[in-house]
Amino acid sequence: MAGATPWPSNVTDYINGHFSHFSVGEVGDGPTTWALHLDTLLMSWVTAFIAFWLLLKVTRRASVQTPSKLQVFFEMLFGFFDRQVRDLFPSAPAVVGPLALTLFIWIFLMNCMDLVPVDLVASGGYLLTGSVPHFKLLPTADLSLTAALALTVFGMTLYYNVKVKGVGGFLHEVAVAPFGATLAPVNIVLRVVEELAKPLSLAMRLFGNLFAAEMIFLLIGGGISYIAGGAFLGQWLFGGPWAIYHILVVPLQAYLFAVLTVVYLAMAHEKH
Repeated sequence: MAGATPWPSNVTDYINGHFSHFSVGEVGDGPTTWALHLDTLLMSWVTAFIAFWLLLKVTRRASVQTPSKLQVFFEMLFGFFDRQVRDLFPSAPAVVGPLALTLFIWIFLMNCMDLVPVDLVASGGYLLTGSVPHFKLLPTADLSLTAALALTVFGMTLYYNVKVKGVGGFLHEVAVAPFGATLAPVNIVLRVVEELAKPLSLAMRLFGNLFAAEMIFLLIGGGISYIAGGAFLGQWLFGGPWAIYHILVVPLQAYLFAVLTVVYLAMAHEKH
């Protein structure tokens, strides 16, 4: 298990420490064949529970005569995604709309962890124990989580490809479209590339944007602490403008993931 370490003595160690996971498995200086990032698992479960609790609270207290502000907000959100699904995928199965909304809420809550001060866990652990715990609050800056989400969507697209077109129809489409049966090998290669590009783009887009945002917060925090000799309050002062801008990125990335999921499922239902 990744242990705690003394407070970093320079910016490089500071950033590397923040990117170290609280893990079990084969972790260390040598090659890593497998590892469980317990911090990613825990924070993803916590945010999923919060999302479930919020939705459950709204549905149990829903009222037509006197709706709460939270109910109105979620009704507006549901209406927005319902319109998006109808525009992008008119013949969508009933599960697609709730799936898109659930993905948006869950990813949005996970992305919000990037707005928590970068040194909150590290400084808290250091004050309590004299060492810095390895614990990443931002699950979507972990490629293993974004890849898992993307592979789930990929599995759904394969499922609907086979369900809608049948095994024979799907294989025929892979071999024939778009250049005809005479160029079947080319068609197959292009289709494999197309299908693999979907989960790859989903995983890398979400991971890349959140990883870059977290890196900027760390550069600000490290620069204030080690270069300018500032205090923890200085990180809030100089990191505040970036956090305000990043508030726009948090829902945008969740929205893009949810909408692209709808688009890929719509493509799985198309017959060529």
